[in-house]
Amino acid sequence: MDRKEDLIKAVIDLEWNMFQNIENVGGRTSCQEEPATFEIMRSSQFENWSKATVDSYWDDLNEAKRRGENLIAEKYARMMQSTSPIEYSKIEHLLRPLHIEIIGLIDKIVKIVLDWEEELSPKYPYILKRGRTLHASTDSFGVTSLETYLRGELSTYSNRTLELLYAHFLSEKSQNINGSKITMEFMVRKYGYTSLEEANELMKRGSIAAKG
Repeated sequence: MDRKEDLIKAVIDLEWNMFQNIENVGGRTSCQEEPATFEIMRSSQFENWSKATVDSYWDDLNEAKRRGENLIAEKYARMMQSTSPIEYSKIEHLLRPLHIEIIGLIDKIVKIVLDWEEELSPKYPYILKRGRTLHASTDSFGVTSLETYLRGELSTYSNRTLELLYAHFLSEKSQNINGSKITMEFMVRKYGYTSLEEANELMKRGSIAAKG
């Protein structure tokens, strides 16, 4: 596909299909009934990727589909290592072991993203507090930090996709561009806000009103 927009849509469609095929112990989750929210969250993330990175991830998804594997299910399974370690120990043998090079790339990407998020936290606190906690130290059953979510997802990517993503993030970092801010800007606009500042202020007012 020539256009990045078309490629992102195709990626999200394939991810959504995989997401629909996840079988949870307690039945379907509310997230599996919200395609619009899924589209906003996923497309906002991919908007900050290079087209080459999206292309590579598209290949990852299709290769997994060819093998009969579900990368979205694998992502959530890997998160359990931190959020539900006992349950994770029962399924760990079903997951492919990660090469040391993959683990190294994941560590580097996670550090960049967490640094970006830490930078944004004091600027847009009311937006960020509606999302995940940042660090894995806050994980518990039912609470998954951004760090753990990131590690789970990145663990499903191919070496090529990780290398492209890391190179893209490094390039942004060298230009003093905060990639997480770009993602957040796309997200708040998709929700109808004109800017991060407007979204943060309106969420602040809503928080105060709720407390009152």
